Amino acid sequence: MSDSASAGVGGDGVQPPGSVAERALVLVPNAKSRNRESGGMKGRDPEARIAEAVGLAKAIDLEIVDGIVIGLSEFRPSTLFGSGKVEEIAERVAKDKVGLVVVDHALSPVQQRNLEKAFAAKVIDRTGLILEIFGERAQTREGTLQVELAHLNYQKSRLVRSWTHLERQRGGFGFLGGPGETQIEADRRMIGDRVIKIERELATVATRRRLQRDNRRRSATPTVALVGYTNAGKSTLFNALSNAGVFADSRLFATLDPTLRRIELPQGTAIILSDTVGFVADLPTMLVAAFRGTLEEVSEADLILHIRDIAQPDSEAEARDVAAVLSDLGVDAASPDRIIEVWNKIDLIPEERRPHPTDSTTTPKIVTVSALSGEGLEALQSAIERHVSSAQSVFHVELSGEGLAQLHRLYELGEVLNRTDAADGSTKVRIRISEEGLSRFHQAFPNAYILQ
Repeated sequence: MSDSASAGVGGDGVQPPGSVAERALVLVPNAKSRNRESGGMKGRDPEARIAEAVGLAKAIDLEIVDGIVIGLSEFRPSTLFGSGKVEEIAERVAKDKVGLVVVDHALSPVQQRNLEKAFAAKVIDRTGLILEIFGERAQTREGTLQVELAHLNYQKSRLVRSWTHLERQRGGFGFLGGPGETQIEADRRMIGDRVIKIERELATVATRRRLQRDNRRRSATPTVALVGYTNAGKSTLFNALSNAGVFADSRLFATLDPTLRRIELPQGTAIILSDTVGFVADLPTMLVAAFRGTLEEVSEADLILHIRDIAQPDSEAEARDVAAVLSDLGVDAASPDRIIEVWNKIDLIPEERRPHPTDSTTTPKIVTVSALSGEGLEALQSAIERHVSSAQSVFHVELSGEGLAQLHRLYELGEVLNRTDAADGSTKVRIRISEEGLSRFHQAFPNAYILQ
């Protein structure tokens, strides 16, 4: 047998798939050693860590037997946990007929294999669990390809023993069982060829996305992207602002594939609103890499709304995790020029304890809202409108005679706010031009004059 863990269940004493495979025990290692970092989960409240880990497991409809914080003096290279703790967990697994143990930490292939042998149950780590969730959530062709690419890169270092996800009948990527569980040595060349093919397809999609962004830029329609920790309420807010009816759920990673809608704000400013996948602590690097094309929608946005669940005890820690991912994308989460922090779910906080940030003391700007009740949405819309309008100029253009042939160029270069056709055949147009389009606009319409 290889030193790696399998992608499916079976062999080496691991229980075959069945009803028990859905019963899961969630373990949250909590290392106390000062010499070791705990990644993005360092400093988190143990109860909040348990709640998140259990929430992740429930996102793929597992039956959770229990969630336990395991205190450790240090991480053991062979099993992560000490031998006594491994035996204790093994007894619990056998007693409660647990078929799956979720370890809320990264496991090496050796650690995963050794724990599977010790527990006689399937073991997956935080990365594997998140990949499984993404595998179930992906709906579009692009999303499916991105998740599969991340999955293959994850498994390449683990000498995958089965290609079960190619013949699965359910969502996910084979970590938790399914058809075709016979253990076979994976063909590394087959994986490599598949990775190359997926990367080529995603490159084509990325090119199409760039062209679409270029078209939006030429039309001077600003893009506003929603980002935030998973389950912060992004999709609920997206629906409240756009009436789009996008799927919103309390489960973690309810939204995976990005959604874009063109909406008009109360003062008539048109924007493209973009809903994106939620971030999470210790988000697998291969997922960030695989979704980089999609996440470019965030890095290229004119304005970013950082949605925070302000009722969540670990809201500050979650905000730091989001800032870290934004930093990887080249975005400064503290930039007042590009970021508005939206403190969501204030309806869950008693009136006397609600935060009341002020414009003069906060960087970036902060707006408190309840996407569910609608409280604060008008203030948020006004803040968005002020922000995107400040980066654009509005011009007045008069066309007559032969100049009318240039009317179509106005629609290509900017956002036409108002058009008046006079009886004498002339046309007056109010148009908003982005900073990027000013040069081309002045070349085409040198006589236009600015209104604001």
